[in-house]
Amino acid sequence: MYKRIVVGTDGSETAQEAVRQAADLAKSTGASLDIVSAYGGDTGDGSTRLQKVDRPADVPESEREQVTFALDSASGIAKRDGVEVQAHAEEGDPADAIISVAERVEADVIVVGNKGMTGARRFLLGSVPNKISHHAPCSVFIIRTT
Repeated sequence: MYKRIVVGTDGSETAQEAVRQAADLAKSTGASLDIVSAYGGDTGDGSTRLQKVDRPADVPESEREQVTFALDSASGIAKRDGVEVQAHAEEGDPADAIISVAERVEADVIVVGNKGMTGARRFLLGSVPNKISHHAPCSVFIIRTT
C-alpha cells in the first residue's frame, strides 16, 4: 500500500501524536518514515515555528538545535516500533519543507495533524495542514491530534 510516508514535527505534543500515528501506519504497511522539521521560516498562521519542548536543562535552545532535538525525539518514537526512519532538518516554511521532502523522496502519503485547521484564522492566514492538503504531491492523511 505505502512505501514512503512523510510526517512533520515541531516538537509539540500534537506533533508527537502525528508521528506516533505515522509510525503505526508505516509499521502496518512496511513503509519507511521520513520525518521533517523546519527552521528559519514563517509558519503562515501566526504561530512560532517550534514549540518549547520539555528537555534537560543542558540542551541548548537555538532554533537549529531545537529542530535536531525534535527530530531525534520523533525518530525515537518510530524506531521503537521497528520503522526505518530518515530525518530531515529543512530551512524555510514548515508546509513547504514537508512538501519538498515528499517530492524528493516520492512519498506515497503525508501524515499531518489537524492542529491549526479550526476557526476563522485558517481562512485568513492559512495553516500548515491546510497548505499541505492543497499543495501536496501525494495523498494526505489528516489525523486528529487535538
